[in-house]
Amino acid sequence: MSIYFDNAATTKVFPEVLEGMKEAMEIEYGNPSAKYTLGIDAENKVKEAQENIAKSLKAKAKEIIFTSGGTESNNFAIIGTAMANKRRGMHIITSRIEHASVYEPMFYLEDEGFEITFLDVDEHGIFDLEQLKNSIRKDTILVSCMMVNNEIGALEPIKEMGQIIKAANKDTIFHVDAIQAYGKVSITPKNMNIDLLSMSGHKIHGPKGVGFLYIKEKTRIKPLILGGGQQKGMRSGTENVPGIVGLGIACKKMTDKLQEHAAKIGEVKKYFCSRITEVEDIKDNSGAAPHVASISFKGIRSEVLLHALEDKGIFVSSGSACSSNKPQISGTLKAIGLPDEYRDGTLRFSFSLENTKEEVDICIDAIKELAPMLRRFTRR
Repeated sequence: MSIYFDNAATTKVFPEVLEGMKEAMEIEYGNPSAKYTLGIDAENKVKEAQENIAKSLKAKAKEIIFTSGGTESNNFAIIGTAMANKRRGMHIITSRIEHASVYEPMFYLEDEGFEITFLDVDEHGIFDLEQLKNSIRKDTILVSCMMVNNEIGALEPIKEMGQIIKAANKDTIFHVDAIQAYGKVSITPKNMNIDLLSMSGHKIHGPKGVGFLYIKEKTRIKPLILGGGQQKGMRSGTENVPGIVGLGIACKKMTDKLQEHAAKIGEVKKYFCSRITEVEDIKDNSGAAPHVASISFKGIRSEVLLHALEDKGIFVSSGSACSSNKPQISGTLKAIGLPDEYRDGTLRFSFSLENTKEEVDICIDAIKELAPMLRRFTRR
């Protein structure tokens, strides 16, 4: 038996997603740009997914552009907006706790002459709204921030941010990285003043390699991928029909009963956070998102505890999966002011609909057994 507590990294595909994708590969396998029946059938599957996703955001179907996933969506939003609006201004605002797919494009734009302002966060990872208000200028073309932090689960005040941004400069475009938020918290771009919103399928039991970017109608943005003019020229390339079908099914399932699903996942997280207090010398960094818990263990290296748990069939993470091949001190943990003695021992536990309190009990018992032993070994 294995216990999977790394759902912020990726999730197990829903059976109905797999079945829908199989049909798209075996039956509606035509090129959606083709004008004969097989192509039209494939195109209709893409439109159906587009409509379901738009409905979940109370948006228009034409405002949904399919991508290869969260990284492309974030790059598209940030670089595409910068390139389309640089004559109006060269100032962009982001934060110090963003995912690599946001801050790396920011560094790229900085090299291209753009000025980047990085917002600070408090000890809970929440953005400084006063700093945001004071940072917006006439030449601020973009604010790009995450809705849920991928490492600690901080749930950001996105609606308040949208109000501040549009009150200070109605022309500033607001991009939200909702990759860890979509399907777990309620999102209505229109009511939140969101112009661009990124999402990735494999975070909500959909397939890897597919996501979407919501682009509010009339938002100025340039495409990054050019070619055949698919998706009204905004993202060329033959659409990944099976992936899009799977994405649409996963989005519908996760959002049709969003409050019920979030409550179920959140109950497991809440139980975990209550039981982890039985372990000595820990610090709970967990934010308000229903699925992510961040726990720091004093005197234990995260990789050591991670592999010790793996030996017991329990899978967790020591940070963002996307940066796991580049070991470094977490920018998020530094930004929240986590003391040095805790930074090296931080693990992320992230939950899904498939997790149970019984699994939490097994995990906590394992940690209670391992932690004292590993601390003695570390001291030696």
